[in-house]
Amino acid sequence: MARIKNVEAFCTICGSVKKFEITGTLAGEENQNKRWAKCKTCKQTRIIDLADIKTESKPNLEGIESQTVKNYSPADTYEIGDNIYHKSWDDFGKVVNKVVTSDGQSSIIVEFQKSGNKKLIESFTQKPQSEVI
Repeated sequence: MARIKNVEAFCTICGSVKKFEITGTLAGEENQNKRWAKCKTCKQTRIIDLADIKTESKPNLEGIESQTVKNYSPADTYEIGDNIYHKSWDDFGKVVNKVVTSDGQSSIIVEFQKSGNKKLIESFTQKPQSEVI
């Protein structure tokens, strides 16, 4: 089997798909497909499951404009597989994942036609600010 040196994976620090350099292996039979990898952009090290990386494929975005799409708004909630249109970027995309940020805010990962993989906020509610006297 050829030795893999670099893989593409989602970096939680950078917020997009980046190249990772494989830096080491994990001990144990249940961890045979898991490797330590370092993001080449931010240098953050994390564990990557090679089985997940090899089976991931980009969603088909061909003809997404003619399908039912939702206009993106941070206040709305989305499901994996939803087609969205980002008006500011004039770009169509598909929701590929949902995550919760460190402060508990819901966010979605969207694969766009032009912009690639982006992390966007969802279910955002503006909290009223206290009045300063």
